[in-house]
Amino acid sequence: MDFEIAGDAALVTASSSGLGNAAATALAREGADVVLNGRDEDRLDAAVEELREEADGEVLGVQGDLTVAEDVEGLVEATVEAFGGLDHLVTSAGGPPSGPFLETTDEDWYRAFDLLVMSVVRAVREAAPHLREDGGTVVNVTSRSVKEAIDSLVLSNSVRMSVIGLEKTLSRELAPEVRCNAVLPGPHETSRIRDLIEQGVERGEYDSYDEGLAARGESNPLNRIGDPMELGNTVAFLCSPKSGYINGTAIPVEGGLGRSNL
Repeated sequence: MDFEIAGDAALVTASSSGLGNAAATALAREGADVVLNGRDEDRLDAAVEELREEADGEVLGVQGDLTVAEDVEGLVEATVEAFGGLDHLVTSAGGPPSGPFLETTDEDWYRAFDLLVMSVVRAVREAAPHLREDGGTVVNVTSRSVKEAIDSLVLSNSVRMSVIGLEKTLSRELAPEVRCNAVLPGPHETSRIRDLIEQGVERGEYDSYDEGLAARGESNPLNRIGDPMELGNTVAFLCSPKSGYINGTAIPVEGGLGRSNL
């Protein structure tokens, strides 16, 4: 299916690895010009070079820390300067640390809010005038934890819900020029999951990587965890005219793992 976004300009935050990178890859494969972002310059450069090998559009890397307001502003400015505008903003960020509530400090809460919520606030604030020019999209990559609390993830369970409230509000305030949606990923085979499985193999919990990967998916109705590109392709769809009547929604991408009715 042609998503009809070739030549569009897209900015994907926290996209040098993980699910953000999968979203950027899906957009680039569809011909969009894409800005990748990350804090680690070496990792970012490697991700840009890798994506350029298969991208149909231009790929640019812009280093920046999502907890620094000036860096977020610079990301949007660099995208507009490089591509002449901005059509799609995809916000992603690394997860906050795990741990029980009573061991979580005030500083932990403020850092999580700054990373997960204020990064989105600042990015959308800077991007909105450009997105409104020709009609654009915002897609927020959050977590299935906003639908169903996950043990030992009190920060993710609590703070990420603010992003969903913001996304729903923006879907009305920025409409009709801009559509805003969110995706709620469950476990996917990212580098973090691969590292955890390999550590399990080293500890003797699994005989092989494949056994560990299979074990990770046993509780899922599809009997597997996700391929990151399944999440990325969903993001690209939400950016495309093919999803033109989808606005203000949050779509779980987790194979049916969640048990929530809504």
